[in-house]
Order: sequence, then structure tokens, then C-alpha cells
Amino acid sequence: MASRLAGALPERTFQYQNSLPPLPVPTLDGSLSKYLDAVHPFASEGEFKATVEIVRKFREGVGKELHQKLLQRAQERRNWLEEWWLDTAYLEVRIPSQLNVNFGGPGPYLEHFWPPAEGSSLQRTSIITWHTLQYWDLLRTERLAPQKAGKAPLDMDQFRMLYCTCKVPGVKKDTIHNYFKTVSEGPCPSHLVVMCRGRIFTFDALFDGQILSPPELLRQLIFVKERCEGEPEGDGVSALTSDERTRWAKAREHLISIDPHNKTILETIQSSLFVISLDESKPYSSPENYTNLTAAGLTGNPTIRWGDKSYNSIAFADGTFGSTCDHAPYDAMVLVSMCWYLDQQIRATEGQWKGSDKVRQIPLPEELLFTLDEKAHSDIRHAKQQYLESTQDLQLVCYAFTAFGKSAIKQKKLHPDTFIQLAMQLAYYRLHKKPGSCYETATTRKFYHGRTETMRPCTREAVSWCKAMMDPACDANGRRSAMLSAFNKHNKLMSEAQDGNGFDRHLLGLYLIAKEEGRPTPELFSDPLYSRSGGGGNFVLSSSLVGYTTIMGAVAPMVHHGYGFFYRIRDDRIVISITAWKSCRETDAASLFNVFSSCMHEMLHLATTAQL
Repeated sequence: MASRLAGALPERTFQYQNSLPPLPVPTLDGSLSKYLDAVHPFASEGEFKATVEIVRKFREGVGKELHQKLLQRAQERRNWLEEWWLDTAYLEVRIPSQLNVNFGGPGPYLEHFWPPAEGSSLQRTSIITWHTLQYWDLLRTERLAPQKAGKAPLDMDQFRMLYCTCKVPGVKKDTIHNYFKTVSEGPCPSHLVVMCRGRIFTFDALFDGQILSPPELLRQLIFVKERCEGEPEGDGVSALTSDERTRWAKAREHLISIDPHNKTILETIQSSLFVISLDESKPYSSPENYTNLTAAGLTGNPTIRWGDKSYNSIAFADGTFGSTCDHAPYDAMVLVSMCWYLDQQIRATEGQWKGSDKVRQIPLPEELLFTLDEKAHSDIRHAKQQYLESTQDLQLVCYAFTAFGKSAIKQKKLHPDTFIQLAMQLAYYRLHKKPGSCYETATTRKFYHGRTETMRPCTREAVSWCKAMMDPACDANGRRSAMLSAFNKHNKLMSEAQDGNGFDRHLLGLYLIAKEEGRPTPELFSDPLYSRSGGGGNFVLSSSLVGYTTIMGAVAPMVHHGYGFFYRIRDDRIVISITAWKSCRETDAASLFNVFSSCMHEMLHLATTAQL
């Protein structure tokens, strides 16, 4: 009886954390042969021969030693990559985070109960904030069910980083400050920060231990809005978070030197649950065209968002929503899970608050006023200018492809994610007449503190298929068999990557051991083919499946001549966001979307004739 009762207890959010397996280290031979296979499409015969020789020398010489040291590191840590990845991918990076590293996205609520509507913004913001606070409470009390892949639990550690978390700039390297605690661990900050017209306010989301109701939250928001409307704009200190990291670190040190109270304000922002940004713009969007809203999330007004905060909830004046999030502490799936919860709650309640309208005697929001001097003002001006110039260079489109979706693809017994990846490969090949080095995110959350591995979709098989599609002499049968072998290869690489058997993170580990020991950089990493095939963060196509929900996001391209390509898959449609840099003349996001759409049709047609 007791065991049956134990089985009936709801699973707690973090209960499996200690039983997750450690992140494995792949074999050296396996990783190097996968690497050779991955660089092949980008090499001439002569270049490939030279790389084979470089890899052979690495395998027999320095690579062997480095691999042994990596195995030793893995003996001492449950995740040999975690600290390294945080440092190299995020904290040591010096370019501005807000556009280059952050991810942003549109809220999907306009598809049902919250279409753009004048005068609805604060009312809706109070409701969505209330639901966001309920999700915080689920995490605090560990009532959010742990996520699983089949029956295997996935690491939930990143969910601790959604609330009360902020990146803090350093001159050489940033740090992450996380103030979240579960109820069993102790008290957790419960204040919110609201930004409006360059000004910053704060209030507690709890009163007498209870989360404020939507009518109470609304009263706080109205207070802030009315205070800001009748007065000039504030100083816009938050724009500093959009600057180059070392500049921002020095500007921050300067702020603290002006007045110790400035440090208290910074800590209030850092430890807050999240930031609510009241944005006066109206980025009109529709279910078929999310471009304006997505762009506003990623590139909007820098004076009303704190770029280093792990969650900025942006409320636009027309009652639509967006977000921008620091990518360092967690991957997008955490935010997707939370926003999918919000979307389901808003649907279930038809976007209304059906509870009591009573407003308790709660303290009014308090304004956080920095003491500034001329240098601080000039730092803010510089940050705004830099941000304006770089955001104006970003081209972004976010459209729904509505001809078909998951249902039609699955009917052909094909994997929807692979289908889109191959259509993207073909579209790039058509547009640019050459294969594009490509990154697709693979999750390694089966492992303790696992985050991501690189899956490289531009395989030899994919390129052969692209060539077959472009070759008038190749018939449907030839094209079809080439397509199926590209599918099989992609699926195999993806499942290997998710099992901790990719090669990119392994090579990064070997590179970092050499660097830490002050050894010269092994030739493998200075070989032109290494970066031409995408190594060292040089992928031309940076892509990710955001999921099978209504939640969408976007990122900037990894390289100047590259694209960001995010997509979400529904039964009847696929929504895609593509970014490119306007200053690069070869790339164009809208053209890539158009060619991608026609490739989708061709592939479905090819798969249909395959069944005859």
C-alpha cells in the first residue's frame, strides 16, 4: 500500500536533479571522424587531404594528451563542460549582449483573446503579470512537473534562473547573480521592477504573504504610468546594459563611485523577480506576420528594459506583448515553457480576471532614482547611439508559412524538424549557390546541468541532395533517394548529439585545456577548414526549433554574412523568424523566407510522389 501511495505523490520540480547522469566525454576517434565528415562539404580535394593529415597528427599527438586531461576533468565534475561553456559562450564575450546574445520574441496572445486594442495595455499587463507570478510560485513550491524525454527526466536546473537573476558586467568577464530560492531553501526576493519612459520603479509582488491580485497590480501600474505621463522622460540608465561589456562594466563602476545609493538601486534591479517594460510603441502584428512585434522585442527602446535581466516582459501600448532575455543563465526552452503556460492560462480564462476586484491598502511603487554626473550622462548617450546604430542594421522577418504543417509532414512519415532543416539547407543553397555551414541546437538536458550541443545539418548527404534538386538531369527517384538519405543522416546526428555524442563541445574542451595550460593552439583549430565549416562560432546559419507550441523567438546572426533562423511547428503551419545584417550585401532575410517556402512545397511534393 505504501509504495502505491508513494507513486501517487506528485513529482517535485527538482527531485531528479541528484540522480541525473554526468555529461559523458565522447571518444577521441569518434569525435575526430565526425569532424572530418562535417568539414567535407566545405573543402576541395586538396584541402580535405591536408585536413585529414592535420587530424591524424592531432589524434596521435597533442590531441591524445588533451583528451586524457579532459577525461580526468570529467572524473572530478558531474558536468565537465558547464563552467567552460558559461565562460566562453557568454561571460567572457565582450560584444554587446542585448542584440548579439539575448533572445527576444513576440507574445502569441494576439492570436486569440488579446488582439491589438487601444487602451487595453495596463489591464492585460496586470493579468499576464499575475499569471507570471503564479508560475514563480509553482517553482518556489516545486509544484511544476519535471520535464521528461519519454520516461527519462530532463535537467531542471535552468528553471532556477528565470526569476531573480541578472548578469553583472565585469571588465574582463561578467558574472551571474541568482537570488532565487525554493520555499524549502529559504526566503526569495519578491519585488518587481517596472520601467517606463526612461524611469525605474519597484514594488513588492506580495502583500501579507499573498501575491497581489490583477486589480492590485493594475493599481500599481496605473500609478507608474500616470507619474511618467505628466513629467519629462527619465535618465534612461538602463540603456547602459546595451553597450559593449567592458564599457558597461566601467560605466557601472563609475555609477557606484558617484553615490553608494546607486549600488543599492543596481542590487534592487538585479534581485527583482523580473522587469515589466511599459513600451509606448504599437508594433502592429497579426498571426500571419509577427515581424513588427518580434523586432520590437529584440531591438526596441533600450531605456525601458534591463538587457542583463533574465526576463523582461514588454507590454506595448496596443495591448500586445514581447520579451527580451539574457541568454547566459538559461536556454530558450525555459522561457518557452513559461510562456506556453501563460498562453494556456490566458486562453482558459479568455484573457479576463474573474476573481475579486477588492484592492487592499498596499504601499505605492517607489521610484529608483540614480545620482548621475556628466560622465554618466555621456556614457548613457554613447550606449544609446551604439545600440541605435547596431539595431538599425538588423533585418528581421517573422512570417507564418500556412500551406501545411506538422500533420502533412508526419503523414509522409517524415520528421517535421528535419524536414524544415533540409528545406532551409536547400533554400540557402539555391540563394547562395553554395552550401552554408549550419548550427542546429541539440539539447543535452538528459545529463546533469546539460544545456546544448551543436548538431551540424550541412551534411555530405544534404549537399548531395541539394545538388540533385538543382540538376535538371536528375529524376524524381534520384532526388527522392538523396532526400531520404539526407533525412536519415540528420536524424542519426541529432540523436547522437542529444545523447552527448556530438563533437563540437568535445573539441571546445580540448581547445580550452590547451589554452589553460598555456600550450600553443593546436593546428586543428587554426586550419581554415575549421572556421569555414562553422567551428569557433562561425556558423552562417544559426538555427533552432523553438518547439511545437505557440511560442516564438528570434536571435541575431552569428556572423556578419550569416542568418538567424528560428521556427516553431504547429499542425497546420510553421512560423519562421529570419534575421540578417543589412550591411551585408549578399544576405537577405525576406528572400531566404521566399525561397524556403517554395522548397517546402517541392519537398512535400517529392515525398508525396514517393508513396505512389
